[in-house]
Amino acid sequence: MALTIGVPAETFPGERRVAMTPRAMDALAKSSVEFLIEPGAGLAAGFPDSEYKQKGARIAANRAEVFASSEVVLQVRTPGANPEAGRADLSLLRARQVLIGFGDPLTAGPAYAELATRGVTSFAMELIPRITRAQSMDALSSMATIAGYKAVLMAADTLPRMFPMLMTAAGTLTPARAFVLGAGVAGLQAIATARRLGAIVLAYDVRAAVREQIESLGAKFVAVELDAAQAEDKGGYAKELGEEFYRKQRELLTEVIRQQDVVISTAVVPGKKAPTLITRDMVGGMIPGSVIVDLAAERGGNCELTQPGRTIVEHGVSIMGPLNLPASIPFHASQMYARNVATFLKNLLKDGAINIDQQDEITRETLVTHGGEVANARVRELLGQAKQSS
Repeated sequence: MALTIGVPAETFPGERRVAMTPRAMDALAKSSVEFLIEPGAGLAAGFPDSEYKQKGARIAANRAEVFASSEVVLQVRTPGANPEAGRADLSLLRARQVLIGFGDPLTAGPAYAELATRGVTSFAMELIPRITRAQSMDALSSMATIAGYKAVLMAADTLPRMFPMLMTAAGTLTPARAFVLGAGVAGLQAIATARRLGAIVLAYDVRAAVREQIESLGAKFVAVELDAAQAEDKGGYAKELGEEFYRKQRELLTEVIRQQDVVISTAVVPGKKAPTLITRDMVGGMIPGSVIVDLAAERGGNCELTQPGRTIVEHGVSIMGPLNLPASIPFHASQMYARNVATFLKNLLKDGAINIDQQDEITRETLVTHGGEVANARVRELLGQAKQSS
């Protein structure tokens, strides 16, 4: 009997992505699975029910049937990342059901504690380890790619000048200057997009190892001396550093930011408040009409003045704090996320069933609840729970 995988519509306000697309279903075509789709689940992303049916999926009567008839439920936002509307799904989930999606596990521990109480086996896509074998499952990187691209378009649309140098009958127009703070996936995509639009781009990251990547995209690396071991954790993510370092860093960056037309900040530390990199005084020193796009707004923002979800103007500078940018490009965001999830599912499937093999690093690191307990050590620690006995 085929394993039923349910895909409900997303209920988070403004969320237009869908967890599985018709084309991504092909990756699981040989895995003895069938898909059950909530009516209209993919419509906002550009995937009508008819396309799912063409790929062999069934369209459920309603949301309740998706949860009641599925062994596995795929979501973009599980209850941890959808704290208000997502509560309605908790009553639909049952023991031994498998739930896969973004859930903000390092800050939404109580939601996972409730999933554990219900006996749900849940996986958080944020926790995909940064290892070669898991690259095709890295949904955070997929969404960061989209956010970095869209941030530059937002800046270009708001800036009262054009990005490229142009030779015109009215004279030469000088190119815009853009500065990208943080050279993770979002930052590198922002650099690439700003360069394609013709801007002069500078970039900064505490990890000196990314210098080569920055320069390969045609940007100039702004260097601040720091021991590499201090800046990066063993998973390859930027580490939180001491306030004394951030104070020194702000002083060094003040002069660079003063000369920019656009600043795009992307610096986040998983599970932590975003570091403050752009102070009120730095904003005051910028050219009127300049633009800051703060991609760390959901974590409090890299700019001291950022107001999450709003665009404000201070000292003549537009400060944008966008939330959930991937949902603003839902077709490709869904396409990328669905491929990540399909690959992740293939890793879990064995003989037509979900196999919870905690010897597998990918399974172990992403598994948050299982067997009535919070299984993930990092989440247990945040909840103040004792270590599981082996």
